[in-house]
Amino acid sequence: MARQSPRPVTEETDEEVRQLHAEGLSRNEIARRLQRSGRTISVIAARLGLSFDRTATEEATRARQADLAERRAILAEALQDDAERLTEQMWEPAKIWNFGGKDNDYNERDVPEPPADAKRALMSTAAQAIDRSLKLVPPETDQQGLAAVDTWLRGMMGD
Repeated sequence: MARQSPRPVTEETDEEVRQLHAEGLSRNEIARRLQRSGRTISVIAARLGLSFDRTATEEATRARQADLAERRAILAEALQDDAERLTEQMWEPAKIWNFGGKDNDYNERDVPEPPADAKRALMSTAAQAIDRSLKLVPPETDQQGLAAVDTWLRGMMGD
């Protein structure tokens, strides 16, 4: 398939870009209206000495970053809650069960707390949740690089 040659940029195109720019349209809106690529409009604008106001873009970017930070904080809090629930389960009554024997019978019984292998699995899963939480929202540190809790503990200990 032969590649079509691009539409040439003419003086008329330059004038349309200049006029739409003067109306305050963004680069992308001009590109849509003229059915050109954003890159083409940028090249034309640069050649004509025109620039686009990026204030709205910068504000939108800051707003998106703030929204993402809030979502990460909410997720980190949920992971912390999960870790706490998992560690509590290590000391709560549990039901153990299995299938076994030649007839593959089901047996279960209640125990005062989970067996060691289940506790190990709970602790491992809780540790993963805490690790992910800390990666999403690292603890605040002071000038010496100490976590806020460490600073508080040192103050309580008189150091």
